[in-house]
Amino acid sequence: MAKIEIDSESGFCFGVVTAIRKAEEELERAGHLYCLGDIVHNSNEVERLESKGLQTITHDELHRLHGVTVLLRAHGEPPETYRTAANNNINIIDATCPVVLQLQRRIHARYNEVLPDGSHPQIVIYGKKGHAEVNGLVGQTDGEAIVVESTNELDRIDFDRDIYLYSQTTKSLDGFAAMVDEISRRRHAGFESFDTICRQVANRIPRIRRFALSHDLILFVCGSKSSNGKILYEECRRANPESYRISSADEINPSWLAGKENIGICGATSTPRWLMEEVRQAAAGMVAGQ
Repeated sequence: MAKIEIDSESGFCFGVVTAIRKAEEELERAGHLYCLGDIVHNSNEVERLESKGLQTITHDELHRLHGVTVLLRAHGEPPETYRTAANNNINIIDATCPVVLQLQRRIHARYNEVLPDGSHPQIVIYGKKGHAEVNGLVGQTDGEAIVVESTNELDRIDFDRDIYLYSQTTKSLDGFAAMVDEISRRRHAGFESFDTICRQVANRIPRIRRFALSHDLILFVCGSKSSNGKILYEECRRANPESYRISSADEINPSWLAGKENIGICGATSTPRWLMEEVRQAAAGMVAGQ
């Protein structure tokens, strides 16, 4: 019988754990709760909470609500969201991750420094355009921060001005280092970089490489919207080509498991433990039937 093991380091990061705990507490108390955007980038977990009374809303819908309670997820929000809530008498349950909140404050403080010519400092954010966390960070600069996803986009920066580089908390350390090296090479003025990557997330990369290497087959469980999941899955696949990305147990192909003696199951920071356990049970059943 094949050994099937769930990676003990995979699953929700503390920011997601806190957001879900706050949601469950309010749902237990009131039976209903609005959440601005998916509480986590995993449709299975979102559906579980929706069955308890959670209702996911958009920013447009937020503007139309009055006198209700809304949870802000771990990704954080721009100042405009808080202004809307105050104007509409909306009670906010703020589940912004402490790491993200600290980064928001740092960027806000830097941006509010006034330069001799009356302008604001040039803020650059290494991150994914349109990502909820990045939108919240850009909001700290009245929309002026420059978001770059790769070194190919650095032409958007004014290299004759001082540059202040920050990172989305879930980006890779290697990618950030490459960004720092290229800006350092091209700059003509001052440059400061701030490694604002969450180590709880970044440290999962070397760990997940080791986990992938120690198994014959990897079932990587995560939702399609998870940026962190895409990064971690690619690390798994580099370490072990016999790695398959699935969103639920229904997507397991029994032929993948044939002849495998050591099967590993892991996931993203947005992957619930109960879902990985479902995958383990389904894989065990398939192996037993072969």
